[in-house]
Amino acid sequence: MNYQTVIGLEVHVQLLTKSKMFCNCSAKYQSKPTNSIVCPICLGLPGSLPNINQMAINLGIKTSLALNCSVSSYTKFDRKNYSYPDLMKGYQISQFDMPLASNGKVTILINNEEYSIRINRLHLEEDVAKLIHRNDKNNSYSLLDINRSGVPLMEIVTEPDIRSPEEAREYLIKLRSIIKYLGVGTGNMEEGSFRCDANISLKKISDKNLGTKVEIKNLNSLRSVYKSLKYEIERQSDCLNSGKEIIQETRGWLEDKNITISQRTKEYASDYRYFPEPDLPLIKIDKNIIGSIKKSIPELPEEKSKRFQQIYGISKYNSDLLVINKHNADFFENTIASKPNSSNKFAKTVSNWMLGELNKLIKKHEIIIENQKITPLNFKKLLDLIDTGSINNASAKIIFEEMFLNGDNPEKIANNKNLIQTFNADDIEPIIKEILQENPKAISDFLTGNENVVKFLLGQVMKNTKGKANPKVIEELLINQLRELNNK
Repeated sequence: MNYQTVIGLEVHVQLLTKSKMFCNCSAKYQSKPTNSIVCPICLGLPGSLPNINQMAINLGIKTSLALNCSVSSYTKFDRKNYSYPDLMKGYQISQFDMPLASNGKVTILINNEEYSIRINRLHLEEDVAKLIHRNDKNNSYSLLDINRSGVPLMEIVTEPDIRSPEEAREYLIKLRSIIKYLGVGTGNMEEGSFRCDANISLKKISDKNLGTKVEIKNLNSLRSVYKSLKYEIERQSDCLNSGKEIIQETRGWLEDKNITISQRTKEYASDYRYFPEPDLPLIKIDKNIIGSIKKSIPELPEEKSKRFQQIYGISKYNSDLLVINKHNADFFENTIASKPNSSNKFAKTVSNWMLGELNKLIKKHEIIIENQKITPLNFKKLLDLIDTGSINNASAKIIFEEMFLNGDNPEKIANNKNLIQTFNADDIEPIIKEILQENPKAISDFLTGNENVVKFLLGQVMKNTKGKANPKVIEELLINQLRELNNK
């Protein structure tokens, strides 16, 4: 039986503040000695009093506006009560019935069709400590690192509008891109600064009510989100087809086995016994602050993509790819700027090289674009060398990789590797005559209408010149000589 998939995502974003959510401890806990960034508030000691981080509130408002949310006039913090080893005080300071913002949306593109994913709410809370599990042969135990406890978290919850793992992946890519453009978080899933929980259910297409949802916790990569949802669709379909009941529960994803496993029965809001945090006041959000923050929002990916299409004549598909990463988009524009009064043809060439060769090198060497060493000016110089016929495309790819790794000038690399095309038309013509004399059958084939032999002959000339002749010049001279033979 066919079922409709219904997915909602809860994304936790660690905010880029200097201090933690409710104390003055540094929020930069990565790579710090274990339990070195703590205070009575982080530890949840009796009598410690939290203070609200204004910057976290501002970053939350900034994100809300970028996600088309309505920012609340009033918001407050609540105690979310549950017992777990990584939560020392037995409750988490979060937001329940008065979140910072609500009713937003994110637009994604799937197979050239736009879909709107509604944002139910955006709220702030504190992160928990980190459990470190040790599994030795004779002893298994867990340790607690409290450094992460209290780091500001922003939770973004969608409506159940997502209908496939593909849509879920595209939403996360778009959301992470917005987060990085705004500068409110690193968006690094592997480090845990951008974490996702997925709620998924299946229902008969004819049913109006949603099916029983299952939550998949703490997915730390786009790949794990996609694969876990694929697995759950198959698992729940098998259950429903065999007449079994889907249990509302929390499941964990085992990356090494590509399966989800049951962890606990799903909690309801009432299980957390929410009540207002007595040590923190009701917060009024001033409209002037909202207006000021709105002015600080940079050009976002969607707007930038539209501008690239209008100014540079690039397709929507390529523009959307270029702007996913802000560093990528900046590198593209800085390269264009290095060649004043350049045409749209140059912009398209830059785009093609970035989406083709540059992406290949990023994957091959596992280097993010921020750390690659090609400068926009050197990139422009390389494309000029191709355009003037000083190097061919094959040589350009060799030079491009060297630039990627060490940042050298393309002309220097071309000279060092002896890749400059030194053959002019006068040098090439006698070589072509010799190649034609050695290949009478190719001439015969061309004269009878088989123009594919030109590629073969071109290859022979390139081999003879050791790649130091311009293929376009060779092809033009070849065709001219072949036509002369045809006219005789």
